[in-house]
Amino acid sequence: MAGAAMLVVVGLLLARARADLGVMTDITLGFGQALDHCREESGLTQEKMEEFFHFWSEDFKLEARELGCALRCMSAHFNLITDVNSMHHANAEKFVKSFPNGEVLAEQLIGFLHECERQHHAEADACFRVLHMAACFRNACRGARLAPTMEMLLAEFIMQAET
Repeated sequence: MAGAAMLVVVGLLLARARADLGVMTDITLGFGQALDHCREESGLTQEKMEEFFHFWSEDFKLEARELGCALRCMSAHFNLITDVNSMHHANAEKFVKSFPNGEVLAEQLIGFLHECERQHHAEADACFRVLHMAACFRNACRGARLAPTMEMLLAEFIMQAET
């Protein structure tokens, strides 16, 4: 009987982990919708734009300032930053909760963002600050096993393109 209960608990934990990854996939693709809008403003080449698909990859390096500028523009597009380039916590929470089941991760993700903002608030260059915050956020999500895989992102992207 204890073995069956343990299997149920493990099954529920695995289902929760998959659901969390699904939410992160939706948030990533939703946020990515602003990339085309921000391409010119941030000076991104087509090659750099394509690199965004690898954001969650272990190999993807967040080093180029123009990536930070693009992320900053994308954040502004969704009203996630204030006029003084700080994170707008209430709008960020609303953004996360706007996705199906987003409320499940909202507090945790906003906590990650807040901590990353705190760590990098002294960075004078807004693009580099956002870039470093993004790297910090990605690492926090990876540590919490919330980073979606490339396969998940591509599958969802294809499903969205077909509808």
